[in-house]
Amino acid sequence: MAVRRLAPEAVQPKEFSFTPQTEAWTKELVAKYPQGRQASAVIPLLWRVQSDCGGWLPQKAIEAVSERLEMPYIRVYEVATFYTMFNLEPVGKFYVQMCGTTPCMLRGSNEIRKVLEERVGPQQSVSEDGMFSWLEVECLGACCNAPMVQINDDYYEDLTPENFNKLLDDLAAGKKVNIGSQAGRKSSEPEGDVKTLTDPALYDGSVVGSWRKRFEEEAAQRAAEEKAKAEQEKADKGKGDAGKGETKAKSEAKSETKAEAEVRKVDKEAAVAPKKGHPDAGRATERPVAEAPAQQKAAGEEPLDLEAEDKEIAEKLAALHKDASPEDKANAVGSRPKALKKPRKDKPDDLKKINGIGPANADKLHNLGIYHYDQIAQWGRPEIRWVGQFLSFAGRIDREDWVGQAKTLAASDDKS
Repeated sequence: MAVRRLAPEAVQPKEFSFTPQTEAWTKELVAKYPQGRQASAVIPLLWRVQSDCGGWLPQKAIEAVSERLEMPYIRVYEVATFYTMFNLEPVGKFYVQMCGTTPCMLRGSNEIRKVLEERVGPQQSVSEDGMFSWLEVECLGACCNAPMVQINDDYYEDLTPENFNKLLDDLAAGKKVNIGSQAGRKSSEPEGDVKTLTDPALYDGSVVGSWRKRFEEEAAQRAAEEKAKAEQEKADKGKGDAGKGETKAKSEAKSETKAEAEVRKVDKEAAVAPKKGHPDAGRATERPVAEAPAQQKAAGEEPLDLEAEDKEIAEKLAALHKDASPEDKANAVGSRPKALKKPRKDKPDDLKKINGIGPANADKLHNLGIYHYDQIAQWGRPEIRWVGQFLSFAGRIDREDWVGQAKTLAASDDKS
C-alpha cells in the first residue's frame, strides 16, 4: 500500500466549519450510538465532510471531526489516511477512478488511460479548468461491462476512446449524461441478439453427462416396452376367438400373480435403495448413495459400525513406525485385493465411469492390477480398507459407493 499523506500546506485551507445541514445530520448520526461510542460515526462523518469540501479532506476538516466526536486527532487521521475512499488532496469537480485490473485491461483500459493523460494530465493532478482529476484503482466490480470508470458516485461502462471523450465533453458542458453502459445495452446483458435460456437443453440437463445418459436409457426403455406391447397385441389378435375366454381368464390370473410379486419386489427394493434422482433433485448421477445402516438392516444385512472401524484403523496405524510406507500402512489395516497381471483381452474397463475415480485414480488402480468392474465389485471390507489407506483417501470408497457402482456396471456389461 502506498504511503498516504495530507496535501501540502500551500493548498490547505486556513479554517473549516460544518455547514448547518451537516451539523444537523451529524446530531442525528451520533444519536444512533450509545453514550461514549460516538467514535463509531467517524467514517460516515468523514465521508460527509469530504463531500462538503469538494471531494477531499483538508487537515482542518479532520481536526473538526475529531473535536466533534471527542476523539484524539491521531485516531481520525489514521482512519482518513488508511481508507482510499478518502482523498487527501484536492480533486476536480469530476473525479475519475479508472479501473486498470485484468478484465478492463484486456478490454481496452489502456486506451482510456491515454484519453485521461491527454485531457487531464498525470494521475492525481487536476485539469487547468478544475473540472477533472483521475486515479487508477483496483477492480470496481463491473467486469462484465469492461472497460469502465467511476466518476464521482456513478459507473460508466462499455467505454471506448470515442464515447469516453464524448462523455467527458458532455460533463464539462453541463449536459445530462447516461449512467451505466455507454454502448446502449441494459445492465450486463449479452451484446446483440439475446438468446439466454431460450433452448430448454441449456437448463434441463439433457446434454450433460449422466443426465443425458439417463434420458437416453429411459427413452430406449419406453421404446422397447411399446414394441413389446405392440407385438403382444398382434399375437393375441391372431389367435382368433377359439379358447379366447379361457385364455383371457388364465392371462388375468397370471397377471394378477405376477403383479403381486412385482409389488413385493418393489417394496423390498424401496426399503434398500433410494429413489432415482430427478433433474431438479440436485444429484449429479443416478447411482444410489452408499448403503446406510437402515438400508442394510432392511436388506437383511448386518449394519457396519464405521465409527468403530475408523477407531480400529487409527489404533493399528498408530502402532506402526512413523516412516512406514503406504503399502505397510495398507497391509496393517486390510487385505490387498486380488490383482491381474494385465487386462483381460488387453482391454481394461473404463474405471472412470465410477463416480469418484478420475484419470489419476484409474492409473493408480491399474498399477495395482485392478482393470475391471467385476474386480472392484468383489471387494469386501478388508479390500476396501486396504485400497482406501493405500491411496490415502480412507472412507471415500464407501461414501461414493465404488463397489455398488462397479456391480451395476459389471452387470450391464454382462447383459450386453
